Amino acid sequence: MSEPVDWEIPARARPKPQDFGIDLDRTLSGVLSLHARIPEEAFTAGTLGTDRSGNGVVIGADGLVLTIGYLITEAEEVWLFSADGRATPAHVVGYDQETGLGLVQALGRLNLPPLEIGSARALVEHDRVIVAGSGGLRRALAAEVVAKREFAGYWEYVLDEAIFTAPAHPNWGGTGLIGTDGRLAGIGSLYLRFGSDKEDGRDGNMIVPIDLLPPILDELTKFGRRRKPPRPWLGFYAAEVEDKLVVAGLAGGGPAEKADLRVGDMIMDVGGERVATLAGLFRRIWARGEAGVEIPLTVVRECARPTAPRSCAARACTRARARPISW
Repeated sequence: MSEPVDWEIPARARPKPQDFGIDLDRTLSGVLSLHARIPEEAFTAGTLGTDRSGNGVVIGADGLVLTIGYLITEAEEVWLFSADGRATPAHVVGYDQETGLGLVQALGRLNLPPLEIGSARALVEHDRVIVAGSGGLRRALAAEVVAKREFAGYWEYVLDEAIFTAPAHPNWGGTGLIGTDGRLAGIGSLYLRFGSDKEDGRDGNMIVPIDLLPPILDELTKFGRRRKPPRPWLGFYAAEVEDKLVVAGLAGGGPAEKADLRVGDMIMDVGGERVATLAGLFRRIWARGEAGVEIPLTVVRECARPTAPRSCAARACTRARARPISW
């Protein structure tokens, strides 16, 4: 496995040493390029692909590397590349479904300084930060905090408080969010656009706060996951559309598909309790109990006949037995 085609951040968009009272070269050397190969028969191969590339941040002197979990989920082969092109094999240590964070262990000496784990709690809007990809200063982006707020992902994922930065890093997955103190404040997860239209919109990244790692680090390194019962997973993708919660997709063979949930169904309530937001929907599902519990959903399904009157919309109650993701 080899490094991708070379590229770099324009010089004008890189962090300036005078803005950060740290040794930028030393700090940025701890961000690596990460490449993972996933079997074609893997559960996530169809949605996330079989060859995944991103970044990872060295957080342990022994070669422990933190990244975003979707890069390494179900990986059978992982490679790490330092800024000078050295390749080191690695193996997956653990992945946490709730935070989205993942860990890999280098199977050779990296000889790189680990980044000290900091905190994102003190970050506020307009704070200067670095969103760092592998490759040192030429792949580091000078950015600012745009917001800190709740984030809900359509794949049954919620963060109580995510960090949003702009401009967007072009290779965001697993990037390191570094504060002015030189410490690691988060891990890059997504590219997204802020604002409601092209003129007012702004490209940026969603960052997982590093504060979510310390409480679970010991369990991930020892057991590969949290030592608690998994929460329900239904296997559907939902979206907020004009103040409605709509099923936008289904995971093949998942509980939602088996319960005859369909794309286009509008979700009204969970267990008789009304839900109005994506985050509220997922939290209500998780509150029903552990994986395996029945989840009663009330949905509205439009009639299939194009000539059917609007009043033909049928309210149906369906039950889906939740289970843990079997990756």
